[in-house]
Amino acid sequence: MAEMEDITEVLIRPHTSPYREWQESEGIPIYRGSYVTDLSAIELAPWARVGQLGAFVNMADQEQDDGWVIEIAPTGSTEVLHHMCEAVVFVLEGRGATTFWQEGTAKESVEWKRGIVFAPPLNCYYQHFAGDGQAPARLLTITNAPMVLNMFRHPEVLFEDTFVFRQRYEGGGAFFSAPDERLEGYTWKTNFVPDIRTHALVPRSYRGFGNKSAAFEMSDNSMAVSVTEFPPGSYKKMHRHGAGAHVIILSGQGYSLLSFEGEEPRRVDWADGSMLSPQAGEFHQHFNTSSTPARYMKVRLSALDPEYWHGEAPEQVDYEAQSPWVYDMYAEECAKNGVEVQQSRPKVVRAKRK
Repeated sequence: MAEMEDITEVLIRPHTSPYREWQESEGIPIYRGSYVTDLSAIELAPWARVGQLGAFVNMADQEQDDGWVIEIAPTGSTEVLHHMCEAVVFVLEGRGATTFWQEGTAKESVEWKRGIVFAPPLNCYYQHFAGDGQAPARLLTITNAPMVLNMFRHPEVLFEDTFVFRQRYEGGGAFFSAPDERLEGYTWKTNFVPDIRTHALVPRSYRGFGNKSAAFEMSDNSMAVSVTEFPPGSYKKMHRHGAGAHVIILSGQGYSLLSFEGEEPRRVDWADGSMLSPQAGEFHQHFNTSSTPARYMKVRLSALDPEYWHGEAPEQVDYEAQSPWVYDMYAEECAKNGVEVQQSRPKVVRAKRK
């Protein structure tokens, strides 16, 4: 019998995907890794598709969701945008307005400024306009474009499909001015959050000392938005979940520890404007070293990649199960900033991690 041909070389290929090929073809910077120090300061480049400056922030080595940073010149506007993927827009800097419509319907507009969050309805048409004649506006849009592009493989499906999702958005109405609906627990149903930095929160102490949170269901999306705040002199419990959670710091100053099981944690320092994104199954823990509350927003794919790693509760580690050095390091960092630690030293019952 003839010897079987060795096809190893054929099977081993460089990592690529329809999404990554499209992303690189757009000709704008791509920021990968685990964190970005300041979204308002990253370098951008002309983005022909948008008609303004832009960059991708595609972190955590995943292709489920991504970030588009768009900067609109003073009194400028984007091209008309239209895509078969969900999106959540967060205003980083500046003020302006966005107009929305479906084919054949009247247009409706919303005005925005720093801190506003809204979600363009799936596959509608919309256009951003900067409202300041002196300063640009910078927006962060989190989308599930990677998942959609890798599914259909052709950018034309993402940007040229004309199907109207009328059950999700008719157009020409009061879609973004409808009253918020408080759902069970800490969740609100809304399409427009006037200021994510000051929105009311609900105590959720099981996630950490003094923790408060709110979650938002927006535009019938599978994309989920939540915001968390924890007080000065406190830190959250270590936990992990699936990939794709974009964590944007809204206030405060501190650091996070990230590590996989058995690894030495690596530290990421953050402040207002920073963004971090843990990889799938990567433990992470957030520490507030400032004299004010620390607040962050998280955008993720809730329906397909839930916040929780297993069951109905996140896979997290109680304070008492961590090694003493975690508290000691935190106390030292707070002392450097003249901040008093509010949490008492945990009584260690078992050292699960070094």
